[in-house]
Amino acid sequence: MILDVLYDTCIDGLRLLPFLFLTYLAMECLEHWTGGKMQAVVRKSGKAGPAIGGILGVFPQCGFSAAAANLYAGRIVTVGTLTAVFLSTSDEMLPIMISENVGVSMIGKILLVKVLFAIAAGFLVDALFQRKEEPQIEHLCERQHCHCERGIWRSAFNHTWKIFLYIILVSLVLNFVIALAGEEALAAVVLNKPALSLFISALVGMIPNCASSVVLTQLYLGGVLSAGALMAGLLSGSGVGFLVLLRVNEDRMESLRIFGLLYVLGVAGGALIQLLGVRF
Repeated sequence: MILDVLYDTCIDGLRLLPFLFLTYLAMECLEHWTGGKMQAVVRKSGKAGPAIGGILGVFPQCGFSAAAANLYAGRIVTVGTLTAVFLSTSDEMLPIMISENVGVSMIGKILLVKVLFAIAAGFLVDALFQRKEEPQIEHLCERQHCHCERGIWRSAFNHTWKIFLYIILVSLVLNFVIALAGEEALAAVVLNKPALSLFISALVGMIPNCASSVVLTQLYLGGVLSAGALMAGLLSGSGVGFLVLLRVNEDRMESLRIFGLLYVLGVAGGALIQLLGVRF
């Protein structure tokens, strides 16, 4: 079991590594090469951010959610864009459904609902909570002690390995806990509380580990979860994106509020699916 946990943690971390490095490299390029004009363009185009984030986030891995967390910490993207990415992130749902030979129609409907809800919620969050802030890439670098004056490649690498180690350590602890408790324990929590399935599924989905999306998807395919409960869990889950946000965002309380907002939106999205009688 120990070897399996170590192997899975390392593999998941290595898959995330290129996204982390490319994100930090892009941020360094933005800071060192483009100057104020490019930052102004990014800010002006930020109104469309939730639409772009909702589409990119649907890819079956948590790389975009980690990238969005870093970009938000540097105030390159809006809180609505970050929310859209987190809501649309599918983690392991898509690979599981493909491996189970689920029809293309069902997969397409689930992904479409996630993307549309994520985009709508992202625009709503921006309308309600967006604050006008200047990009803070330099400030982020100062907090991370990345020594940008040594070059963008070295600086990006310095950012990457610090966050990578943080994710590996936290994921390792979570993987051990899940391995000891068993994925069956997560399933039992949902099975024993059918009336609260929306709230419990959203809570399970927020566990920053791929096991949550695996359990939720398998329970739905097994006829245990309703479409609304599945959607609540899949919407609230953001992969390791929240771990990255908690690490790089200076305002910890703001990160926790975003985490709580994801839970509320996940439950709301699941309830909407339930009320409309949507079936996948």
